Amino acid sequence: MRNFFEIYYPIILAFLSFLFSVSLWFSGNKLEGIFVGIWVPSILALSIALRQRRSDSKK
Repeated sequence: MRNFFEIYYPIILAFLSFLFSVSLWFSGNKLEGIFVGIWVPSILALSIALRQRRSDSKK
């Protein structure tokens, strides 16, 4: 189970950020919802960059 979270933690964090963004949007805080919505691609891009760096250093 621990290996699952080590692999998929960026996706879980991005999904939680998406849910938080949607909840902000529908509660009337539209600008805050948009701001938090930008976190989703940022989290995923950072995780891709970190994984590439890790795989490059293992070679």
